[in-house]
Amino acid sequence: MEKYQAITACVFLHRDGKLFIAKRADVKKFLPGKYELIGGHIEFGETIEDGLKREISEELGIEAIVKNPFHVFTYISENENKHSVEIDYFAKMADPTQKIKLNSEDHSDYRWISEDEIDKYFQDGDAEKIAVRKGFKLLT
Repeated sequence: MEKYQAITACVFLHRDGKLFIAKRADVKKFLPGKYELIGGHIEFGETIEDGLKREISEELGIEAIVKNPFHVFTYISENENKHSVEIDYFAKMADPTQKIKLNSEDHSDYRWISEDEIDKYFQDGDAEKIAVRKGFKLLT
């Protein structure tokens, strides 16, 4: 099995002091049913910001303004052939009145959560939980 690296990027999409998270569709092979930050793989030749805007449009059907990166971490897939580098950015909806339309192939539900709800949706030891905590701290 060939080993490879992938660049992924996600957004801390926030509004009114709350964070947008979405529940991965049950049909997903990797972490089905887990709540997560929105994002995905950056395609070859794509800037990270453009890739994030594309992923947000594909997954939520909205336009977003991608701001600065604030956190980076790496992880290795369960079968140990893929090493992912995840870069997390702050983002806001371009128009707060946009209606979110989840792509059912990607996500089955979403929530706007406050800082005190992190433990309800993210497990200890989850690298994304560390990013979420950091994002809330940097917002205040």
